[in-house]
Amino acid sequence: MIVYEVNLDVDAEIAEAYLQWLDAHMREILRLPGFTGAELFECVDPEPSAARRAICVQYRLLDAVALQRYLREHAPRMRADGEARFGGRFRAQRRVLEQRAAI
Repeated sequence: MIVYEVNLDVDAEIAEAYLQWLDAHMREILRLPGFTGAELFECVDPEPSAARRAICVQYRLLDAVALQRYLREHAPRMRADGEARFGGRFRAQRRVLEQRAAI
């Protein structure tokens, strides 16, 4: 299993609108082949400044092939949509985790 994690630093003034958009964005991603689920987290520690919201999304995928297909065929368009709507008011950092064990 692969976890594709997106950590978001969002301007608090647009956070509610961003979260509404993010809900639809996540649902669209989950309809793509290879995605098996997703979880949305609000980061509480370390606590963001009053002017920011820290959000983390973790998508689960079947394998690295599914992730590469998403990054190649869908990510540019989907990222551009967020930038067009909220550009300059959020930052995203991404990382990929590969499961080694489950206990």
